[in-house]
Amino acid sequence: MLQRKKAPNEGLWSPIGGKLNMAIGESPHQCAIRETREEIGLDTDHSQIRLFCMIAEKAYEGSSHWLMFLFKCTKPLDRLPDPIDEGKFSFFSRDAIDSLEIPETDRQCLWGIFDRHSNGFVAARADCSPDKPLKIIYEQII
Repeated sequence: MLQRKKAPNEGLWSPIGGKLNMAIGESPHQCAIRETREEIGLDTDHSQIRLFCMIAEKAYEGSSHWLMFLFKCTKPLDRLPDPIDEGKFSFFSRDAIDSLEIPETDRQCLWGIFDRHSNGFVAARADCSPDKPLKIIYEQII
């Protein structure tokens, strides 16, 4: 997990990640490989990451709509990555994550999906409207 130095999750712990480079037609898998290299210095390939969730988020941060792709990396790290401008990395057990300062949407949504579906696949949609409770609708579970 990275303790983020930038908004919107400044000071909070969150998994590595980032945005697709749409200008070059980057795929979600290519993005996951790139972000893993940029944020923790780990070179992976398609055989070492596995997509386990796609979430269509409505009203993310109150206005944007976007797709989030969650991947599980199977390549082990043998040391803590060096800090980067995005933040510092640390290892945590799954149980310890529940007591960390993490984004509330991660607490309400992401980690439950990881616990239940990281060995399968789930497609979902989430209404992140700030005036409503977060609601997750599962559209497909494999």
